[in-house]
Amino acid sequence: MASRTMDAPGSVRSGPVVLDGRGLGVEDVVRLADATARPVPAGDALRRVEESWTAALRIAAGGRVYGRSTGVGANRTEDVPTEAAAGHGLRLLRSHAGAIGEALPARQVRAMLAVRANQLLAGGAGLRPGVVTALCEALESGAYPVVNEFGSVGTGDIAALAQLGLALAGEHPWCGPGAPAAQLLDNNDALALISSNALTLGQSALALHELRGLIGATQVVAALSLLAVDGSHEAYAAPVHAARPHRGSVDVARRMRELIGAADRPAPPLGRIQDPYGFRCLPQIHGPAQDAADALEQVLTVEINAASENPLISPEDLAAYHHGGFYQAQLALALDHFRLAVTQVARLSTSRLSTLNEPAYTRLRPFLADQEPASSGVMILEYAAGAALGDLRAFSAPASLGHAVLSRGVEEQASFASLAARQTLRACGAYRLVVGCELVAAVRALRQRDLKPDPELPVGRALALAESVLDEDPADRPLTDDVTAAARLLDRFTVIWRGSTS
Repeated sequence: MASRTMDAPGSVRSGPVVLDGRGLGVEDVVRLADATARPVPAGDALRRVEESWTAALRIAAGGRVYGRSTGVGANRTEDVPTEAAAGHGLRLLRSHAGAIGEALPARQVRAMLAVRANQLLAGGAGLRPGVVTALCEALESGAYPVVNEFGSVGTGDIAALAQLGLALAGEHPWCGPGAPAAQLLDNNDALALISSNALTLGQSALALHELRGLIGATQVVAALSLLAVDGSHEAYAAPVHAARPHRGSVDVARRMRELIGAADRPAPPLGRIQDPYGFRCLPQIHGPAQDAADALEQVLTVEINAASENPLISPEDLAAYHHGGFYQAQLALALDHFRLAVTQVARLSTSRLSTLNEPAYTRLRPFLADQEPASSGVMILEYAAGAALGDLRAFSAPASLGHAVLSRGVEEQASFASLAARQTLRACGAYRLVVGCELVAAVRALRQRDLKPDPELPVGRALALAESVLDEDPADRPLTDDVTAAARLLDRFTVIWRGSTS
């Protein structure tokens, strides 16, 4: 078991996260962003950084290297005189530190620091080793630079990372305690630091972690809704999914059987022949979302551990390779795919909410109302969930359709992965509210029907948890607080979902 040490009062840190430029995962980035783990740079990775730095100095001294002995972008043809080289790096950082918009939350900036430190430890940047040490010191202490929201089009987070560079040089503000000592940054450091998509990758990791958990929690909520409408188990039968073996759908069906205690080959129901799509097609819609999450994580794992700086410094060849490895087409497309899949899952939740309002399925009053004449019950939740789903649809518009021609035409394409990451983060809140509406209705229906699943089953534990939190008053009243509480509860449902299988 990882050791746990007390950090600041009221917070607990788990064991360290080793940064080696090879094996950092999404969950590790989240732990560092949340300050629940401390970073430890691996010794062999620090040696790679030292070798890369030494090689970069030799290469730059003997020839033209983009961004070190030349300008950048359309200025790549302009040489930097030797006598001006010392100031070139700071000028580059100052000119590029022009990110605009709101200052980003600490968590997102810390995710950026974690990703950038790990990428540098992959050994291709040719950056002075002290920068890596400074980034790890900031992650350890809680300090983070002020970074503004807009400045990238998916070909490098150069504006955000230039703000980081100026902060490291002592020219840009830090927030929080324990800012690292000012670093000497010159023409050999500036481009090497900012040639990365670390902010976009950090934001993507945070969004994936949250939404993956919420998709699992949604399956638990769906299980409660299924119980409330006497739903059939046939849609989750093992033979159905063995006949059409998409990995995600097979796994979702198996999880559903475990949540509700269904047999692999359940008996047919005594009542209706088949359920609405909200229940019957759950594996076919949740499955692709799970597959999309897996695909996104694969892309992120490559990029978080990639030496993608331009130029790439190769100590073995004593060469600087100029390339386009900073271009984030894979990430942009994976994020777009994932958001579209998430929106399908959220839309299915609104379908189940509508079914819960139907007496033909619950044998209760319309909208799960109390006994007062013409009571509206949870009628408004359909409208509220539909409104939140509208935002989710807007956030799911493919960012990769964007286009930009920049720097006098020499950079004539953009992935807009940065926009895709921001949209994926923004989708989290809207998604929570949609599913929160379903959870409020499902628990009300189960209470009114006095249905209690086996407390040993995951669905039974979920209901007990929800009943301990959600108000049981069925009278017409504002449901804002109920949905807010239900949306918060989803993180605890994620734990139940993860524990539903060994």
